[in-house]
Amino acid sequence: MDLTFSKRALRIEEGIFSVLNTKKEELERAGRTVYNFSVGTPDFEPPAHVMEAMQEACRDPENYKYALADRPEMLEAVRAFYRTRFGVEVETGQIMSLYGSQEGMAHIALVMCDPGDVVLVPDPGYPVFGMGPELMGARCETYPLYRENEFMPDFADIPEETARAAKLMIISCPANPVCSVADDSFYEEAIAFAKKYGIILLHDNAYADIVFGGRKGRSFLSYPGAMDVGVEFYSLSKSYNMTGMRISFAVGNPDIIRTFRKLRSQIDYGIFLPVQKAAVAAITGPQDSVGEQCRIYEERNYALCRGLTRIGWNVPDGKGTMFVWAPIPEHYTGSERFVLDLMEKAGVIATPGTAFGRLGEGYVRMALVHSTETIGEAVRAIDRSGILKR
Repeated sequence: MDLTFSKRALRIEEGIFSVLNTKKEELERAGRTVYNFSVGTPDFEPPAHVMEAMQEACRDPENYKYALADRPEMLEAVRAFYRTRFGVEVETGQIMSLYGSQEGMAHIALVMCDPGDVVLVPDPGYPVFGMGPELMGARCETYPLYRENEFMPDFADIPEETARAAKLMIISCPANPVCSVADDSFYEEAIAFAKKYGIILLHDNAYADIVFGGRKGRSFLSYPGAMDVGVEFYSLSKSYNMTGMRISFAVGNPDIIRTFRKLRSQIDYGIFLPVQKAAVAAITGPQDSVGEQCRIYEERNYALCRGLTRIGWNVPDGKGTMFVWAPIPEHYTGSERFVLDLMEKAGVIATPGTAFGRLGEGYVRMALVHSTETIGEAVRAIDRSGILKR
């Protein structure tokens, strides 16, 4: 039988992480030592009290029924967390759960975008930023992130005509993949820009708790006027190592949250109740592990960046996130060719910058998911491979 798929399905290519994983398995079957820096899955355990809360909730048969809605205790916990962690006052009607920020990014486009609407997305940027709107028939226009501007948006780079046409703009700081960290002036300028052109801002804040140099990650919502123009996604995946539980929160403008919640009520039955219990435990329990984890990520960042620089691959220190955004060695002309050489000759797997947009060419992204000792081994493997020699 001939199958006919939708045009939107046929536009979707296989995810880069799936492709890299296939290659990794090939190398492992051949008996090679592989250092996988491609996927940002934390190697830390969730805090013990989070796992205990999950286990206890899983023993109650009542918790296996449809959740149907966010539990009041979880909404109150998020409300208290935003007050304590970010100094932001929100009501429970301004909060809703998501099956992780990636799912939320895709589905919020159902609420905000009609076919033909213009959405501003960063280049380089995380792929789902554009994928969600494009699946809704929206038109994505990229705004550039340049090294010369420390990979921060320059609103002057967005043409006046594009700004006037835009309905939604996605921003992200600390940013995956480029590892940039914003200061106060960025958020203030972003809010002013959104108000001037009537644009809704969506801030991906998944890496708020992984900022280096003694700086503290902020919430977009802590700046005056932010609630008027947008929402923020805060994820428990990276801060508490709950990636497989798939839970994050959309927080912000009450009209957007109310409409988004109404849409979600038509397509799911709510987050599994034990996961809600675990989320409450995470954000109301001890937070020591969050700070300690950030310290370890910072150590890994320096071990990788400075280790690579020492062997002849000049990689600047990152400022935040669990990634390193590394310019490819000067004698290479393309990131995908370099990634293949890195994998085949050194056994080190990174993600080509082209997976994150046109301006990602010339870079690779490496996830800080190995100990400093293992990072040292990977650096030595790269050195021995000879790929850094002209």
